[in-house]
Amino acid sequence: MARDPRKLRAFGLADALVPDIYLVTKDFPVEERYGLVAQMRRAAVSIPTNIVEGSARRTEKDYLNFLNIANGSAYELSYLIRLSHRLGFLARSTSISLSDRSEHIAASLTALIDALDREAPDRP
Repeated sequence: MARDPRKLRAFGLADALVPDIYLVTKDFPVEERYGLVAQMRRAAVSIPTNIVEGSARRTEKDYLNFLNIANGSAYELSYLIRLSHRLGFLARSTSISLSDRSEHIAASLTALIDALDREAPDRP
């Protein structure tokens, strides 16, 4: 089944968040380059890329699996953003804004996953 991820609201939101995460993490301490910076960037990129990869899968089960991975990455990113604020790397307002966006993506993905689960035939 061909799916166009660009038609998904969650994909658009996730795709827009990636450059913003790269932008804010470039000012993190250099010693975090391979730690928190890398983890945040991987989590941010993981969201839209898993949506895209899942969209290319043939079965609904595989598609749902990749959407679930993307959803987990969205929640992971939200935590890492809040942690970055607690460590003093992000201003409170920036942390709240980015975390809210990540959680909004997760909510959109959860709604999509739930809708697909309701439509899917019963699975063992």
